[in-house]
Amino acid sequence: MKIDTNFRLFVFLSIIMISHTLLSQSQSKQRMSLKAGAAKVHITPSTNELSSNWLGILDSIYCRAIVVDNGLTSTALVTVDIGAMSDQVWKNLSQHVERELGIPASNVFLTATHTHSVPFGFGGEKFEQQLFASVKAAKANLKPARIGYGSGASYINVNRNSIDQKTGRWGEGPNYEGPSDKTVAVVKFESLNGDPIAVYYNYAMHGVTVGQLDMISGDAPGATSRYIEDSFDNKIVAVWSTGACGDQNPLYFQQTYDLREIRIKDYAKRGEDISNSMPPGGVGLNRNESKVAKLMNQQKQMILSMGQFLGEEVMHVMRGIERTETSAKIVVAQKIITCPGRKRTNTGRAGYAGTYEDAAPIDIRLGFLLIDDIAISSVNAEIFNPIAQRLKKESPFAHTMMVTLTNGFADSGYIPNDAAFGNYTFEVVSSNLKPGFAENAIVNGILDMMEDAKK
Repeated sequence: MKIDTNFRLFVFLSIIMISHTLLSQSQSKQRMSLKAGAAKVHITPSTNELSSNWLGILDSIYCRAIVVDNGLTSTALVTVDIGAMSDQVWKNLSQHVERELGIPASNVFLTATHTHSVPFGFGGEKFEQQLFASVKAAKANLKPARIGYGSGASYINVNRNSIDQKTGRWGEGPNYEGPSDKTVAVVKFESLNGDPIAVYYNYAMHGVTVGQLDMISGDAPGATSRYIEDSFDNKIVAVWSTGACGDQNPLYFQQTYDLREIRIKDYAKRGEDISNSMPPGGVGLNRNESKVAKLMNQQKQMILSMGQFLGEEVMHVMRGIERTETSAKIVVAQKIITCPGRKRTNTGRAGYAGTYEDAAPIDIRLGFLLIDDIAISSVNAEIFNPIAQRLKKESPFAHTMMVTLTNGFADSGYIPNDAAFGNYTFEVVSSNLKPGFAENAIVNGILDMMEDAKK
């Protein structure tokens, strides 16, 4: 009798625990009233903090954050004007946010704009405190809010892998016929009386325009956000999210034209052939030479022009968003996928086949955030554009975007789509992934999280 009683008690408690788990899962996917808050924090280093190969500050850089809360769960969307961030920086920030602000670490999405005008490896305790400060301020600014989604198009990006007309080999240059998604995805947050809070926008383009100036800059992503914020008298926080831009450059990019030719000729005079390589920054450029100075000044103007054009499209989309929601479910998921790795054994930037040996498998972190019917997926690497286009076609959610360079930096190098592995572009030959695995693993991994979110 005692055994039976204990058994009944065990069964009863098990049912209670299972019911509680199911109730918690059900509640986490309920529609609840939304709150949103946003903030930005200035992170521009002083000139005396820069190493000798950096020549000064072109424009200020920032960390921008949006916090969204529905009373049951909360999430933080954070974007930083930086080239990339390590896994450790994301882990440090997300754990700090969970510990101090109560936002689960897995619900923090930390994205790099991928500007090439901030030192790679930029970081440290002060930097991490600035990231945390942006999330803390955004949470402090939470207020009842409405959310809406819209999309437009901008033609300032272009596929950057083309056949060199002189050599007949793959090189870097604008390929007008190559795959390139022009979509500008826009998520608008506003107060219940219509005052702007934040905009989270997604576009696929490298921030590389002023990289050869060797000056701190947010490049085109930073210029776009500043333009939007200025247009709203700085009453809004405009948060860029980096789309699948592994094979996407700005349409007008001097590094592939005159400035590159000047560098090649300059190195050739010293007996060094860099025609199939890319030295860092503006090395090998005589900045006192009038032609170089003019081209560099044109690039400074170019990021302002691109920022204005893209910013205007973001605001155009915002004006057209009429369907907004004051309540929404928030569902978050993350997972790690693993793909076979390889190590390159020869050199050369592009145009020739790479040779490889087997290497350790590569872990890639995927993330997924659903707010209402807006599906934001993330990958911690540089992804080729067709992978994101495929995901959007196969997604069960009409409002789907892919955010890259998010929550760390995978050891994969570039992640080409399967078909691109047949082309000897510099991204393909330098990739640390064996062909034929990553595209399906990424798309199917995210689709699995989407299906779970629908349950």
